[in-house]
Parts: sequence; C-alpha cells; structure tokens
Amino acid sequence: MPDETIYQSMKNKGVSRRDFLKLSGLFAMALGFTKAPPFEESGLPTSLEFSPKVAEPIVRAMETKPRLPVIWLEFQDCTGCSEALTRSNSPTLSSLVLNTLTIEYHETLSAAAGFQVEEAKQQAMKKYAGQYILVVEGSIPVGEEALYCVIGGRTGEEILKEAAAGAAAIIAVGNCSSFGGLPKAKPNPTNAKGVWEIITDKPIINISGCPAIPEAITGVIAHYALFGTLPELDGLHRPKTFYGVTVHDRCLRRPFYEAGKFALSFDDEGAKKGYCLYKLGCKGPTTYNSCATIKWDAGLSFPIQSGHPCLGCSEPNFWDGGGFYQGQSAPLERPEVTAVGAAVAAGVVLGAGMAVANSNQKKAAEALKGGSK
Repeated sequence: MPDETIYQSMKNKGVSRRDFLKLSGLFAMALGFTKAPPFEESGLPTSLEFSPKVAEPIVRAMETKPRLPVIWLEFQDCTGCSEALTRSNSPTLSSLVLNTLTIEYHETLSAAAGFQVEEAKQQAMKKYAGQYILVVEGSIPVGEEALYCVIGGRTGEEILKEAAAGAAAIIAVGNCSSFGGLPKAKPNPTNAKGVWEIITDKPIINISGCPAIPEAITGVIAHYALFGTLPELDGLHRPKTFYGVTVHDRCLRRPFYEAGKFALSFDDEGAKKGYCLYKLGCKGPTTYNSCATIKWDAGLSFPIQSGHPCLGCSEPNFWDGGGFYQGQSAPLERPEVTAVGAAVAAGVVLGAGMAVANSNQKKAAEALKGGSK
C-alpha cells in the first residue's frame, strides 16, 4: 500500500536492516551522490566509497516516505520506453515496484484490462489527488487532429489533461512525449506535441531519447519518491545528472576524433578499427545524453560502440534535424597536418559544434515554450 513507508514495505517482505542499508547506498550511487570514505555499516564494497553521511538522506527518506503512486499513460508511441524500463539495471523495475512505488495504472504492465483497469485509474486519481506522479509515454495530437488518438471514446488530449490536473509532477519519457518525436516529424499530420507544450501549470521533467535510457527513468522516479522534488534540470527540462554533457564528451571513440582518425564508410578499415564515426553523420558532439556512460543492457553497449553513428534522439526535432548518415565537415582534411595540429583542429571544430549545440538547445527551449502558449 502507498500508505506504508518504503522501509516498512521492505521490512514486511523480510528485507533485513543490513540489506536495507545496502540498497540505500546503491540508490545513492544511482542518483549521483558524492563519493566519500567507505560506507562500512552497509557492507558495500569499499570501491563504491560511500559514507554514512552521503547515504543518510536516502536512509532517512526511505524510513519516512510512503511508497509513491504512479499513473502511466501511453499515447502515440511504440511502447519502446516501457520495454526499456523493464530492462533497467540500477535500480531495477522490480525493485521500484516492490519497494519504492506502486504502479496504479499502466496499459501494458497492468494485470487487469478494459473497464476494470480504467476504473482503477479513476479511483487512484481520486484517492491520491495531488500526490501521484504522472508518467507519459508518446506524443499527443491536439486541436482538430486530437481525434487521431482516441481511447475509449476520449481523445488523448482530454485524458492527459484530466490526469495532469491531480498530478504532483509529470515525467515525460522518450522523445515523443518530451518533444513530439517521430509523430511530430514533418509534415506532422496529427499535430502531435510533447507534454510540456500542452501542460503548463505542473512541474514537468523530460527524459528524452528513442527510447529513453531506462536507468534515467527509474533514477528520476526514485529521486522524486525519496525526496519529493525533481532533480536539477537543463533548459529543455531534462535532468542534468543524465543530460549534463554530450555523448561525444564520454565517447570511447573520442581519442580517434582527437587524432583525426575517421571511418569513411561502414565497411572500410577505419570502421573495422573502431575509428570515429563523425564523418558518417554521428551527432554525438551536439547530443546531450549519458549513452556513453550508462549504455544499455546493464552497461553492455550503445550504438556508437556497436558501430552506428549517434542519431541525436534525445534532442528536439531530431527526425528533421539535418538527416541521418550525412557526412559532417570534419577536421584534418589535409594529410600534412601534424598530430598536435590535428588535436587543435579537432578541438576547434568540437568547440564550434558545442557552441551550436548550446545555441540550438536554448532556441529549441524558447520555441517549444512559445508554441505552448
């Protein structure tokens, strides 16, 4: 029950105090808490380097906070973000569901269906008015085109506004619910929009990506469940913990970029040697996300590591943003450039790219906000 504290719920399931402290330390790591001397009481490996003071807020919150009720809506989407969520590694979906939150409504994960699950959603919205987190997946058609998304005789726009009215905060997962995604691509026949273009009177956080990184979803939900606040956000309402730097900043292929070594096709010697994919249209230098550090499937890999350029899927209008696989103007066209000169030239190009990325991010935020008025 959401009325139980998180710790009470875990204790009732047989979780020991020691395991509870271990989980608190792991949550601290997942939420990006500062490292400190070894957290001896928890039994965590010293390599994690957590102290009681670092994990204290997590322990206190889990001992006092009730489990968080969540209502999850889906609109114009492929269910990819829900699929990704089930593969979250830290924290796992099962850990969140069993210990931290209660999913009151989710079309895909709910055991019930039809009128039964719809009735449960209505009851949850009434019982937990002002307390529940609304998670939205998929873009929403609005205006005369709202009829392109109808559920049970009601438009998605109507359903969203009803659920948003009683929400404490809204988490938009995936590029579609954050910025409109693929449905909003030109010519946008359904007049699709992101959540923050429609709802303007609620705290909204965008977990963009196609799909969103599952640990970013669970990490933000866990943060709100434990502290009742949203993490620090950037200009596009994305959590800085996960979107603070570009994919390029942490890319394992960046040394090749600095050295001026690029793959020129997907099957040339450069590609086989793992060279930088910038000339094949990689948008890593202008895309903010933590793909290169968190990766996917428990840190197994991510597109660039697997040999595919970044498509910029966590940025607004990425489907219309210059096309895919179009070679970019990379440095080091002249073979006589020295290694030092190569690094300088690469830095200049990257600096220009970052400046453009920051400018585009600011303009996108202003344009999206302007469109929501």
